[in-house]
Amino acid sequence: MPKGALVIISAPSGTGKSTVCRKLLQRRKELRYSVSCTTRAPRPGEKQGRHYQFLGEEDFKRRIRSHEFLEWAMVHGHYYGTPRHFIESSIQEGRWVLLAIDVQGAAAIRRKLPESVMVFLLPPSWEALKERLAGRHEDAQSAATRLANAHVELEAAKRYDYIVVNDDLEAAVGQIECIITAESIKTSRREFFGLP
Repeated sequence: MPKGALVIISAPSGTGKSTVCRKLLQRRKELRYSVSCTTRAPRPGEKQGRHYQFLGEEDFKRRIRSHEFLEWAMVHGHYYGTPRHFIESSIQEGRWVLLAIDVQGAAAIRRKLPESVMVFLLPPSWEALKERLAGRHEDAQSAATRLANAHVELEAAKRYDYIVVNDDLEAAVGQIECIITAESIKTSRREFFGLP
């Protein structure tokens, strides 16, 4: 059986990683999506279990103590965590899993799953990122925090395997599809006629 893998997509807030992931899942039916957990409130249109598992802070902390997360962190004032069982069991079954996560979480997962494929999604420009964040209708403090965090996140991009610029959605999705295809046929991910 071919080996499964985790595809990690990170990007500064407002770069379009959720939209890119949604398109990838539509076009690559073999991909499974890892739904992260968070203590933040849902944004308009977000659905429980589809976009995130929205948890209370005490429930989240209980899951930390039970080692139910592959990684967890405090980001933008809220807890976020990646469920361990779903990813590990999917990879063991030979499945490919897509995960959108911040750079801090990606680094933690890379230490535990070094064969993960890491893709950093860049905005077309700093000005475009500022415009996208302004269009989210968040309060000024939240937008300023996300913009400040973007500087740190952009510094982490050089630790990723691939960088894709999201200046054209279809082109960005197509490039990530090519990355997944190339990674899936690497010799290190294949078994040859039952040979080890």
